[in-house]
Amino acid sequence: MLLGSMLVLLVLGSAAPASAHAALRASDPGAGSVVKTAPRHITLTFTESVGLLDDSFRVYSPDNHRVELGEPQHADGASDTARAALPAGLAEGTYTVAWRVVSADSHPVSGAFTFSLGAPSPTPPAAPGDHAEHPVTKSLYDTGRYLAYIAAALLIGTAAFAALCRPPDTAPLRLPLLTGWWTLLIATSTLLVLRAPYENGTSPTTALDLGAFTGTLSGRPGLALLTRLALLLLTAAVLLPLARRGGPRARLAAGAAVSVAFALTWAAAEHASAGIQVPAAMTSSVLHLLATACWLGGLTALLLTLYRAKTPPPPETVARFSRLAFLSVTVLVVTGLYQSWRGLGSWSALTDSPYGRTLTAKLAAAVFLLAAAGLSRRWTTLLVTRAAAPATVDARVPEPVGAPVGAGPGGPAADAADGADVPKAADTADVPEVPNAADVPGEPAMPPPPTADHYRRALRRSVLAEVMVAVVVLLITTVLTGTLPARAEAEAARAPRPQVAGLPGAEAFTIPYDVGTPDGRGTVQIQMDPGRVGENGLQAVVFGPRGALTFVPELRVSFTLAAEDIGPIDARLTDRGGYWATSDLTLPLEGTWTMKLTIRVSDLDQVTETRQVEITR
Repeated sequence: MLLGSMLVLLVLGSAAPASAHAALRASDPGAGSVVKTAPRHITLTFTESVGLLDDSFRVYSPDNHRVELGEPQHADGASDTARAALPAGLAEGTYTVAWRVVSADSHPVSGAFTFSLGAPSPTPPAAPGDHAEHPVTKSLYDTGRYLAYIAAALLIGTAAFAALCRPPDTAPLRLPLLTGWWTLLIATSTLLVLRAPYENGTSPTTALDLGAFTGTLSGRPGLALLTRLALLLLTAAVLLPLARRGGPRARLAAGAAVSVAFALTWAAAEHASAGIQVPAAMTSSVLHLLATACWLGGLTALLLTLYRAKTPPPPETVARFSRLAFLSVTVLVVTGLYQSWRGLGSWSALTDSPYGRTLTAKLAAAVFLLAAAGLSRRWTTLLVTRAAAPATVDARVPEPVGAPVGAGPGGPAADAADGADVPKAADTADVPEVPNAADVPGEPAMPPPPTADHYRRALRRSVLAEVMVAVVVLLITTVLTGTLPARAEAEAARAPRPQVAGLPGAEAFTIPYDVGTPDGRGTVQIQMDPGRVGENGLQAVVFGPRGALTFVPELRVSFTLAAEDIGPIDARLTDRGGYWATSDLTLPLEGTWTMKLTIRVSDLDQVTETRQVEITR
């Protein structure tokens, strides 16, 4: 089961594009803009805090030579910005900026854009290749993250089952505890070693670079992995021996403290550490992970106890886990609703965004998991009820008249105690016995009532089904943590319309598009100069799904002023070798014009978007 999940993850990891969680909100100079004076810095603003790399910026001159830059840093101390100083004496023409940062939730994000100094180059330099990820490194890293989730759930859940449910035979729990500890140790060490190649988008062999490795330890994701590794070693070397010498309360307190610390190493380096309401999100994330571990890891421990314990676990142990699972599910529902609201931002995002569709798949799998859990709870109730019932002759079978001596109150034994005459066997020889249903011809035999073993076998099957569905839920959860939240995606799409530096009155637009194919979405950035009545210049740059410059076979823009029944006026854009432009778009009247943008990405796929544009005198 675990091997199958790993194979699925490897396939998904190698086939899917990178989905980072920080999105570019704005840049200075603006993407596609034309500035009259050379800027002193390149400044990027993101939707969440980001970490910087030594190679966070690469700027290429109009003749495609790399420009020497200053050390990347945060602008004015703002953690959601990235800035690099430009040298003096820049030549006129179009410059290409390639950038790469690490979002607060540990995922790298990269992209590229152009700006022009003085005037656009006749033939702008080609955009550098997007090095957002290395497929082998990403597959290995994603597999390590998935194994770490499973190992944490197994380790924490098994420990919680042993401490809270108190099974008499704990020998079957030794295997999941050791497996969880060793798997989490190996997965965490692997993630720490692969962190530098993962951030830089290079092959796993670059993990041998000691300088890059030490650089990752200064970032939040690297520190979280290092802390998790230290906690594992501390648990084995110090806390476990101390807990063995202490009482149950000491073991429970130590286990709870370590579990919360483990959960914090995830919350501090993923979704909860960035965006809105960070303290509440961190608390919710810790509770969500602990509840997941207690439920799913505890399920595995219960399953092993049911199958491998020398003696079947008593109903009290099963009942305690049933209460623990119910509490865990309650916490999961509450925290899951909050995290879904925080990541989605709107109901429509459930179907309109990759994050929403992945979340919907997780919710559907969770419904199946809850159904299996409900069945397990039913078998648990029946098992406890059956075990608590007195071991007497079933009431549906009447006691024979010729019962042995002392069979019940008021019987012959009681008569003997009262001094009454005890009949001899010969005295009852002629008294007929009441026949059972099976002895009466034509009467069906009454089936015996289900035994505790019957309910215990049914519970094993339902718990096994829960564990299998739980693996699917964990797989989808891992994919979800690697998907851009819909709220951040919408925020990035609602890019501001800034005044283009050096061109007073110029208008800038960012228009998202999606033709419905995997690579058929992105944004088009349009600048109008001066954005007023009369003659205007217009430039359009197309960016693909990962923010890199992309080339499309056709781009059309037209303007209509419905209030005056004017239009459509075709802008007649021409391909200028990397961007589309015109210098003779004439808009005769002021008012709110409708700009219609048609993007054709292939011979068969195209989409049309509209935007209202205010034209003044």
